[in-house]
Amino acid sequence: MTSERHSPTGTDDLMPGPPPGCPAHGLGPGGLRRLYGPDAQDLGAVYEQLRAEHGAVAPALLHEDVPVWVVLGHSENLHMVSTPSQYCRDTRLWTSLQDGTIKPDHPLMPLIAWQPICCHAEGEEHLRLRGAVTGAMSTIDHRGIRRHINRATQHLVNKFCKEGRADLVGQFAEHLPMAVMCHILGMPDEYNDRIVHAARDMLKGTETSIASNAYIMDVLMRLAVRRRAAPEDDFTSHLINHPARLNDEEVGQHLRVVLMAAYEATANLLANVLRLVLTDPGFRAQLNGGQMTVPQAVEQSLWDEPPFSTQLAYIAKQETELGGRRIREGDALLLGIAPGNVDPRVRPDLKANMRGNRSHLAFGGGPHECPGQDIGRAIADVGVDALLARVPDIQLACEEDELQWRESISNRHLVELPVRFAPKPQQDVTQRPAARPVPPQRPDDWQISTRRAPAETPEPVAPAHDRAPEPAPEPAHPQGLFQRLLRWWRGE
Repeated sequence: MTSERHSPTGTDDLMPGPPPGCPAHGLGPGGLRRLYGPDAQDLGAVYEQLRAEHGAVAPALLHEDVPVWVVLGHSENLHMVSTPSQYCRDTRLWTSLQDGTIKPDHPLMPLIAWQPICCHAEGEEHLRLRGAVTGAMSTIDHRGIRRHINRATQHLVNKFCKEGRADLVGQFAEHLPMAVMCHILGMPDEYNDRIVHAARDMLKGTETSIASNAYIMDVLMRLAVRRRAAPEDDFTSHLINHPARLNDEEVGQHLRVVLMAAYEATANLLANVLRLVLTDPGFRAQLNGGQMTVPQAVEQSLWDEPPFSTQLAYIAKQETELGGRRIREGDALLLGIAPGNVDPRVRPDLKANMRGNRSHLAFGGGPHECPGQDIGRAIADVGVDALLARVPDIQLACEEDELQWRESISNRHLVELPVRFAPKPQQDVTQRPAARPVPPQRPDDWQISTRRAPAETPEPVAPAHDRAPEPAPEPAHPQGLFQRLLRWWRGE
């Protein structure tokens, strides 16, 4: 148990108190740092200030000065998401909601409001709803999806390949995930510019976001009605026919969660991986030289620039302690994905190679860990690889410091990624692009599932005296010391 710390207000209950007399910028009631406003344009810098001042768990203020704990430590985040007996996602237990501190028109209400979905459910209800989602996902043909991702990529590249220039955010990263998710859900005909625009608009919190949300829900509810009447082999049909027996409202809401979470996360992931490839010469050289595979590049990006930087909110179900802080029952905690990924206790050198290491927080953890993370990885893996195969000479069309970001409490979204390349002819979307030479995939490389494939049972081998001797094949590569010792030990 670490020694107990005290918040700037002199208590540990996160309730704002009178200012301590320091008129510093970016500070709100009680001297707490704000996670919004003009002094929080760079939230990454704010998180590091909080870490320096308070350690792994820090008090801060959300919009309209709502108090919250920001969990900055890697192990503290993992403990929080993996201990449902102490922390839950049921925001109805949040003290600031119960006492009226958070108003119905709070700007973060879409992220805060409780909904009857697996993301907010606990106990038996969570098992029922989550079981339906994961059960439907288990029916997805991953190999077929990878083929569809490749075809969708070729279709998108065909739209700009003859121009010799493109915006890889607006013309690629924001479209590929939606095309794939519409196919998975069973509504490929609904994929078009309008649904992509609506998805982007509703996440921006604009004046038209409510109408965009209504359009998305109308599309999904009509899909649910069609599939309930005539099931097909798609995610929606399997969700409807799962033994959990979700009602129409539950089906529609979970389709929305799956569509939007997968879309936003994967669009950001695609843009971040492509930016890394285009702006880091060493990174691209490793890809072209075969020292790194695209899946490893994706994993590195999940460490350095996770699709969601934070997640609102976990609620303390009882008085507890985290990172040396006394957390009161009803307090809210912000899952710090981005700050947890750069915790100096796990990453003392941020330039160190993290390939092969999946202990990042990009997909959360515990009972609410993202169930669709393998699909997101597949979209980024196949999409980036196919794009680079089509336009291997692609280059950034502006200076790196000219790139602009739109940052919110939940993520950091690249606005535009302009590129240039020699114009290319269009390609038949049913054909695979010319493959780029890559080294054989090692056993620890990324697979579509985090579960290892079972080892194949070897064919029976006849005793040595019944077999004709066969000449030993020449090794493809010079053997190392361990292999030579192993052959000596076997008498070879």
